[in-house]
Amino acid sequence: MAAPFLMQPKKIFIRLLLLVVILLPLWMWLAWRLTHRRKLVIAIIDKTVLTTGGQEHISLSWVLNQERFTRDSTELYQPERDYFGFFPLHNDKFRLKGLERFGEGQLRRLSDDADAAYLTDAYGVYSNEWYQHKNERERSGTIYGGMSAQDLYFLQQMKARRKLIITEFNCIGSPTPDGIRRGFEESFGIRWSGWVGRYFESLDTGRNKDLPGWLVNNYRLQHNGRWPFSRSGIVFVHADDRIVIAEDGTHLDKEFPHISFTEEGRRHYGLPAGTRYNYWFDVITADTAYNHIIATFTIDANMKGQRELAANGISTSFPAIAAHTGADYRFFYFAGDFCDNSMGLATSYFKGVGYLNWLMYNRHDPQERASFFWKVYRPLVTRILNDYYAIRQQPAVP
Repeated sequence: MAAPFLMQPKKIFIRLLLLVVILLPLWMWLAWRLTHRRKLVIAIIDKTVLTTGGQEHISLSWVLNQERFTRDSTELYQPERDYFGFFPLHNDKFRLKGLERFGEGQLRRLSDDADAAYLTDAYGVYSNEWYQHKNERERSGTIYGGMSAQDLYFLQQMKARRKLIITEFNCIGSPTPDGIRRGFEESFGIRWSGWVGRYFESLDTGRNKDLPGWLVNNYRLQHNGRWPFSRSGIVFVHADDRIVIAEDGTHLDKEFPHISFTEEGRRHYGLPAGTRYNYWFDVITADTAYNHIIATFTIDANMKGQRELAANGISTSFPAIAAHTGADYRFFYFAGDFCDNSMGLATSYFKGVGYLNWLMYNRHDPQERASFFWKVYRPLVTRILNDYYAIRQQPAVP
């Protein structure tokens, strides 16, 4: 007769555990709601917005929302509204609300008012992507894109005012004019090689419909009509339209580009020792008189691959994150399309959700990018913004 009574505490414990699990999302949401809001005015520039969801800067919006940063005293950032750049409307219509409409006086006032600037994507919008009857896999004319003289002037003004500046992949790539690019490079100590790259799970044109048609056509024009690739690999594209392919097995010992993080990256920014990366990136160099390196890209090429890359001036190791964190100004360059991720804001409303990140992605899917957000982007940008906010709260030194 004692057994049923001995079982009672176990049943109570199980029921309490189930109740905790069921109520956990509510508690996480309440904890987020009760977190103090913090005003941090960030001028977000995004020129590659094809949908009203603002995917190209959604990762930043997630971090701002999760950390309760506001654009004024009360309002949280809205990804479809709070940026400068290309704004999609209905029926192939759009509105341009970039910095190009401002004069120097207005840009100086904006740099006074803004606490930080984040240029997430300057690649732009092209007619074949925007007008739905066109082939999205082919190149076409630019509707809007590239870093402008006004963008550069604003960033330089932010630097002069010792503000935080974050820039990403392709902010100085095509279609940015050469003169604007050189101005950015001289101002911030970043040099673009002219090369961008991306991993593709399959280079088989019959299987992978996401391979850009212009890429395949250009390679064939440059190699007597040949396209001898079928496995995964990394595609490199130069500003002059040269194409270099590094195929897994043929040129690569490991198929993915790899990012390794310095001790500073691991200890201060909470980053892992390393991670694979499977999206667009720049091949850059960073002037160490200006910047220090927090992370490095590595292409694991075999001897044949090393010869092929070297023959085209492509390094197998180059900066992934460069930073200047002195008292004069704070600057970060992410040499990858870090902010672009196919995710929503729903999880940002739950405090502590980062501890459950392993539920948010399929680690066996080589194409998934959500793990990069949870393991790299979220802790990195969260720490950058929180560090900067703390600095801004310190009393000014006379």
